Amino acid sequence: MFMKQSSIIALLAIVSLSASAQDQDPKAKKVLDELSVKTKAFTTIKAEFSWVVEKKDKSKDSQSGKIQTKGAKYKLEIPGHEIYCDGKTVWDFIKDANEVQIKDMEVGGDDAISPTNIFTIYEKGFKYKFDGEDAATQTISLFPTNPDKKKFHTIKLTIDKAKKQISSVKMFMKDGTTQTYTIKTFSGSTPIADTDFVFDTKAHKGISIEDLR
Repeated sequence: MFMKQSSIIALLAIVSLSASAQDQDPKAKKVLDELSVKTKAFTTIKAEFSWVVEKKDKSKDSQSGKIQTKGAKYKLEIPGHEIYCDGKTVWDFIKDANEVQIKDMEVGGDDAISPTNIFTIYEKGFKYKFDGEDAATQTISLFPTNPDKKKFHTIKLTIDKAKKQISSVKMFMKDGTTQTYTIKTFSGSTPIADTDFVFDTKAHKGISIEDLR
């Protein structure tokens, strides 16, 4: 896996920011406010995504994944891993090793971004600017209010005008690389059982359990 799980979660989380600083671009604020209202109305979210990392030498890596959320609960599927969280405990199932690592869910902190806020990350900690639009999409740039604490300097959101949903997120990293996330499918308020967010060790014969709590 060319990216750490935390990087994937942090980048996906950018799909849901809501900046509250003063002197913000009023047109960008209107678009983001509408986006936030619609997103928060969903009781659950299911999405499939792809991401591409382009390095300074123009080489590229690409992968895909799936995410589903329900309140503080989530399940994230990325190559080689299935990560479950019931709102309190996180299970990281490492497929090739047939091992699950168990830890407490991390809460709080300036960079406490998780799959549960991946579609509302723009809500705080950013200044924003409306870049432009065409018949189908709108583009907004986000700039962290505490740039020294971030590994990126700019995020560009592309928003589907008709659906009022983020269609892609491009992060410009300080090391010169870019990371682009594209939402391939999205559905909201689909029934999801709470048991889907709990890892079932009994379903995996001979699994190794590492409890890190």
